[in-house]
Amino acid sequence: MRNVPPVDLPSSDDTAARDTRFFGQPFALAHVFGVEMWERFSFYGMQGILLLYLYFSVTDGGLGVDKTVAASIVGAYGGAVYLSTVLGAWIADRILGAERVLFLSAIVIMAGHIALALLPGFAGVTVGLILVAFGSGGLKATATSVVGTLYAADDPRRDAGFSLFYLGINLGAFAGPLLTGLLQSTLGFHWGFGLAALGMALGLTQYSFGRRSLPAEARVVPNPLPRGRYPLFAGIGAAAVVVIVVLVLTGVIRADNLALIVIGAVILAAIAYFAVILLSRQITTQERSRVWGFLPLFVTSVVFWSLYQQQFTVVTLYSAERLNRDLFGWEMPIPWVQSINPVFIILLAGVFTAVWSKLGSRQPSTPVKFALGVAVMGVAFLLFLPFAGGGANSTPLLAIVGILLVFTIAELMLSPVGLSAATKLAPERFQTQMVALFFLSVSLGTAIAGQLATLYDPTNEVPYFATLGGISIAMGVLLLVCVKPVLSLMKGVR
Repeated sequence: MRNVPPVDLPSSDDTAARDTRFFGQPFALAHVFGVEMWERFSFYGMQGILLLYLYFSVTDGGLGVDKTVAASIVGAYGGAVYLSTVLGAWIADRILGAERVLFLSAIVIMAGHIALALLPGFAGVTVGLILVAFGSGGLKATATSVVGTLYAADDPRRDAGFSLFYLGINLGAFAGPLLTGLLQSTLGFHWGFGLAALGMALGLTQYSFGRRSLPAEARVVPNPLPRGRYPLFAGIGAAAVVVIVVLVLTGVIRADNLALIVIGAVILAAIAYFAVILLSRQITTQERSRVWGFLPLFVTSVVFWSLYQQQFTVVTLYSAERLNRDLFGWEMPIPWVQSINPVFIILLAGVFTAVWSKLGSRQPSTPVKFALGVAVMGVAFLLFLPFAGGGANSTPLLAIVGILLVFTIAELMLSPVGLSAATKLAPERFQTQMVALFFLSVSLGTAIAGQLATLYDPTNEVPYFATLGGISIAMGVLLLVCVKPVLSLMKGVR
């Protein structure tokens, strides 16, 4: 039985509400902020040079993979990262608790980056990407859940806290591509991968010292798996690994169809997850209604991320072939383009935090923020049209900066709000797994982004950017029309 605090002492929620030592937020947020920042440094630092490593020629230090296949691999890998949040969330909710899974995942991530840095060729890519995908997935789902435990359900700082947490993500995302891109362009790809490993090691060290100060709720296993069922699930996991190995060896799973495989897997996982939660007898009628309210947000998120995540596929290819990267006679490394968006996040996250905090209960509801986010993302794609079809170095650097500013505005309207909404709409017994559902929408969108990249034709860009931009804007309008019924399903959560 849980101990009840004496009546003359403040409750844990009261204590947390009075703790404003970290920019007005609970100080424990600093520890999760730090490990997530370094994890994003390593993740985006590695991803910033991954596509280039795959398609650059062997003489340039790459592997010489076809560009469209390389883009599909990057999309499939990104989708697999967020798909693995399902596994991480399940282990957190049923076996270890969110905080312990976060710590172990950080170790796995570091091992993956070390493999990329030290193992040559496709062996390093295969081992490294598998480890980073599983580790990052486990850390992403659980870090967000741990942040949720720092706030009472009605704490008005909640959205602002998630925006600050998101700032930490983007500090790492800004520095990672800059430094790994610089090392890649001067010393070689494996030096860049090695720096990513070092960054994760720093994050793991920092978190090791701070994790004990996190609240006890972060270590709770909300829905423990009976020990008698451990062998069954271990057997299922082993069988799944065997099936995947067989499919790879028989040629069913190949580099050129990885994105489609991941898309199918994520769709099945999302359907299964929604079904498990909605059919559970352990949730109330109100909780079930809120999960239904989360469904249109999930679909909107998929559309958003299928465009946004093309920063690592189409935008990278565009930057290599179209963008004028000359800076006063010095050619800027291609991965530096991926640090533009985090700069704007760093500059604007505080602005959005202040605006949401100032508006309080008068701020737009979550469905409205989602609708605006996906519509603005569509506008960002339409902004490529004036430059479509140009020759080499025909797009000014200032133009891509402006387009990525619009990317950022769209992201801040949807992504941190989505993380917060997942924790607010989650049934009590499915807290971490609802966060994993949000990341499944990111997974599906990312894998779709990789598949869409195979349709990108540099010689005929107008239909590509116009069609995807139009679909995204239409999705935003549709959600705006449906705001009232969605809020009704959300049962008081805005």
